Amino acid sequence: MRSPEPSLPAPARLVVVALLLAALTGGAVGVDGYGRARRLHMKNKVLEMFYHAYDNYMTYAFPHDELKPLTKSFTDSLSELGNLNLEHLPQDYNGSALTLVESLSSLVVLGNFTEFERGILCLSENLTFDVDARINLFECNIRLLGGLISAHLLAKDYSSHLKDGLYQDQLLHLAENLGNRFLPAFETPTGLPYAWINLKYGVMENETTETSTSGCGSLILEMGVLSRLTGDSRYEAAALRALRKLWSLRSSLNLVGTTLDVLTGKWIEYSSGIGAGVDSFYEYLIKAYILFGSDEYWDMFHSAYLAVQKYFRHGPWYHEADMRTGEATHWQLTSLQAFWPGLQTLLGDVAAANLSHREFYNVWQRFGVLPERYLLDYGILHPTEKYYPLRPEFAESTFYLYQATKDPWYLEVGETIIGSLNYYTKVDGGFASVRDVSTMKLEDHQHSFFLSETCKYLFLLYDDSFLRNQNYIFTTEGHPLPIRSTWHEKFPATHVPSNWTFVKNGIG
Repeated sequence: MRSPEPSLPAPARLVVVALLLAALTGGAVGVDGYGRARRLHMKNKVLEMFYHAYDNYMTYAFPHDELKPLTKSFTDSLSELGNLNLEHLPQDYNGSALTLVESLSSLVVLGNFTEFERGILCLSENLTFDVDARINLFECNIRLLGGLISAHLLAKDYSSHLKDGLYQDQLLHLAENLGNRFLPAFETPTGLPYAWINLKYGVMENETTETSTSGCGSLILEMGVLSRLTGDSRYEAAALRALRKLWSLRSSLNLVGTTLDVLTGKWIEYSSGIGAGVDSFYEYLIKAYILFGSDEYWDMFHSAYLAVQKYFRHGPWYHEADMRTGEATHWQLTSLQAFWPGLQTLLGDVAAANLSHREFYNVWQRFGVLPERYLLDYGILHPTEKYYPLRPEFAESTFYLYQATKDPWYLEVGETIIGSLNYYTKVDGGFASVRDVSTMKLEDHQHSFFLSETCKYLFLLYDDSFLRNQNYIFTTEGHPLPIRSTWHEKFPATHVPSNWTFVKNGIG
């Protein structure tokens, strides 16, 4: 039985209830010393960024998946997501309007219901998932399924802003169709889903049985909400069975690895951290608790979080460690780790979040953006992973920390992020990824998450009016899901002790 724990201070407790703080302060415009004019100026800068990226996508890439901003062309990249070796690419696949799906929730956050309405009509008339394309289940879940579900919920909540009779649950029907195509992936002896599935034909013969912790442990939000919206319990049941199985495979230290076999449940990679391959597993445990109110999610998260703080944390940084022994394996910063301060803020561990966030900011300032991988023990860039693909995680954590503290310093951090993106990555045809942060040479790719996450979090940093009348959690792809009492087993309690952090001194 859990022992009684002290309640959070008021700001952090409000963050745990999904950023109600913005509603209580009326957006806090001008109350933090930052200034209304300056805030409006930065908000408009973000609006310019979003529409520069979005308009170029709609002009040069739609209905294909993503924009190639340097050549003003497109890529049908859905089958390439998570496919490092670019294997088994489809021959006759012409895109699923991925970037438009990802942009819908952002259009609502920005208040553009005219374009939101146009996007709904475009998708409802043209989008089909009956395509011979092998896709990554995790990526397709967080991007397409999450984007459709979130946009459906927003269309219902903001129906008064749309033309009468225009929205007839078209996006939900698409989401349900996609969810049905996911289900064969879960038909394994363990219940852990295959990482890859063909949208038309299901699991292919001789498909790889290796998956990641994130890949099988970060499906519960989207599939859980889909079950609640459709009344079909199969989606949530499949995702929850996989999550429970994954948690049962943890070590005696309450640590998980990075990759495992879906048929045997045997771990393949024992080293893990809070970055790639594992990150959203932790994120979805706490967010599932907030969204659905089940103590089961809290109990998993509580044990996992304390283990991370004990075995991975070194001052403000988090190294990787062997799940069996807790011994450090890799001393490196990865850009995906920058989500962690946001998670800690949502939880209420604001002091630890601020400490790590400031170190990420120092690395951002050193290179102009955040490199994909930085070797902490040598203080140098990783020799091959020097890129920055317009990732949102640092902006995300900046947004959360500002919501919790109202410290205008975080608004100044946002200015730095916005300045860097415009200076280094903006081109005539959109925003391009950085191939090498040491030279700032660009790559011809504008990822869909730049519109679903990076621009959204930066906009909310300066204008949080979207959050004033409704509590939300954001999926790992930045899609808002409303917190509804009807989805709760019970309303989440405050469980966070005052002594979360555990610091080890000295490297080695």
